[in-house]
Amino acid sequence: MRLHEIRVPRRARFAPTRKGRGISAGQGKTSGRGHRGQNARSGGGVRIGFEGGQLPLNQRVPKKGFTNIFRKEYSVINIGALNHFTEDTVVTPETLNETGLVKDSKKPVKVLGKGQLDKKLVVQAHFFSKSAAEKIENAGGKVEVL
Repeated sequence: MRLHEIRVPRRARFAPTRKGRGISAGQGKTSGRGHRGQNARSGGGVRIGFEGGQLPLNQRVPKKGFTNIFRKEYSVINIGALNHFTEDTVVTPETLNETGLVKDSKKPVKVLGKGQLDKKLVVQAHFFSKSAAEKIENAGGKVEVL
């Protein structure tokens, strides 16, 4: 037996209940909404988080921190990941994006120094950490800031 050969047993899946289709259907007349009240009306009910007039939890909980609107986001890559490329390759943000090492091509690329570089590469990026630039040059490569 294989996964694609498995069949669902008969009566394992039930048809959804058809509400408001007569008294014998079990969900007739009020269609499971009870008698009158806000939730019985069409379009009735309360919004998410409403607690009947009591101050909602999201307003009672103290707020903390802030969002820095001037924050700069980078696509970060470590030196160890650059061993993926062959010797004497020119590594650009475009090649990093094509190989899937960097996800977002719109963000500037920053190279960090985690790991070891075994190959001589020409690395072009927007930013380099000191240790990353040092390791690239020690491996015989070249650092080019865009």
